[in-house]
Amino acid sequence: MRLLAYSILVCLVILSGGPVVRTQVSVTGLIELLDQKTGKRLPDASEVVVWLTPLSSDEGKVAARQEQGLRLVQRHKTFEPHLLVVQRGSLVQFPNDDPFFHNVFSLFEGKRFDLGLYEAGSTRSVLFDKPGICYLFCNIHPEMSAVIVVLATPYYAVTGRGGQVSISNVVEGRYELQVWNERSLPKNLDDLSREVSISEAAHSLGTISLPTNPNLATTHKNKYGRDYDSATPPNSLYAQP
Repeated sequence: MRLLAYSILVCLVILSGGPVVRTQVSVTGLIELLDQKTGKRLPDASEVVVWLTPLSSDEGKVAARQEQGLRLVQRHKTFEPHLLVVQRGSLVQFPNDDPFFHNVFSLFEGKRFDLGLYEAGSTRSVLFDKPGICYLFCNIHPEMSAVIVVLATPYYAVTGRGGQVSISNVVEGRYELQVWNERSLPKNLDDLSREVSISEAAHSLGTISLPTNPNLATTHKNKYGRDYDSATPPNSLYAQP
């Protein structure tokens, strides 16, 4: 009788739309970067971002990654790290570890902000509340650049030199696969976007070949839209975050 009662209870839970345990798998793959001129495989396939965006509400009901202490440090006139991937809603700190002033700003997709001039040893922060690619620069030092990729999904990975992709705890379902690399043209990145179905039987993305230009550089002006050797416009105002 107890077994019968338990079976009836399970059936009622299912019929009532109760909680259903969904299988989670580890998604793997391999990125290879190709020289877009010669077609040859490059030895370093690091800093490629791969992510899976849920295509239905069920896969979307997942806990966000618990990312604490996200930092983009200014040190030796560089940003460390050069590439940072965060989920939408993340707070990122920008400590100035140099013995002089910096002025971090971004005028690109994802988040537009200007941290203003701040001194050595101080820190400012930005809340990244919109998905997109943020190119960051310093208004004082033109050689400084970094990228923050803001995603609306916890399912992402950043490749190392070997190009391996590993995304843990992905709920079975349908996703949009997207890839990004700083040295790749937007068209090449768009061509790699596609729908994938993830399950216990199908959890490999295979090998993804991405054309890239090792010499491609992001050219930029200062935060006033002028060359760095131009005079700063007097009384210029720029919205703070």
